[in-house]
Amino acid sequence: MKRYVLTGTPGAGKTSILRALEAQGYGVVEEAATDIIAWRMAEGIAEAWKDARFVDSIVELQKQRQRQALPCAIQFHDRSAICCYALSRYLGREPSAVLLDEIDRLRKEEIFEKEVFFIQNLGFCEPTAARRISFEDALVFEQLHYEAYRSFGYRLINIERNPVAERANEIVNFVGKRTN
Repeated sequence: MKRYVLTGTPGAGKTSILRALEAQGYGVVEEAATDIIAWRMAEGIAEAWKDARFVDSIVELQKQRQRQALPCAIQFHDRSAICCYALSRYLGREPSAVLLDEIDRLRKEEIFEKEVFFIQNLGFCEPTAARRISFEDALVFEQLHYEAYRSFGYRLINIERNPVAERANEIVNFVGKRTN
């Protein structure tokens, strides 16, 4: 099974692209941070990211989702533990043992392909209940993602600002060339 990661700026359209890939019959794995934030909000915690275990909660849910995903030839993941590494840096925290252990597992087991789809920002960042980041801060976060993936030896494939269908097709075309 080949597993590819989609990463990039918050609000860049990763989830929309993931839906388009799913509609084309590819396996997909949802990102975890939005769900963790929503669950914490339901518990009355308005700013989940202030909790010291926030990043670890995301890592654990991502790991669970990766392991429980139905096997298929090609699978796309909305973010990975490397994104959590970037999040730790963004929050000014040292990466936890849980995070570092997961990154080590991903590397040892070669869970993800070395090519990661870096979804370019759309020139704005639409706030949501879970996404409370300015566009300027989102650009800082974007750069941290770029640096994190590069530092762990991944090759970033830039997916430019285009309509969702074009972006999904660009990804499919790239993957098709890798599997032929």
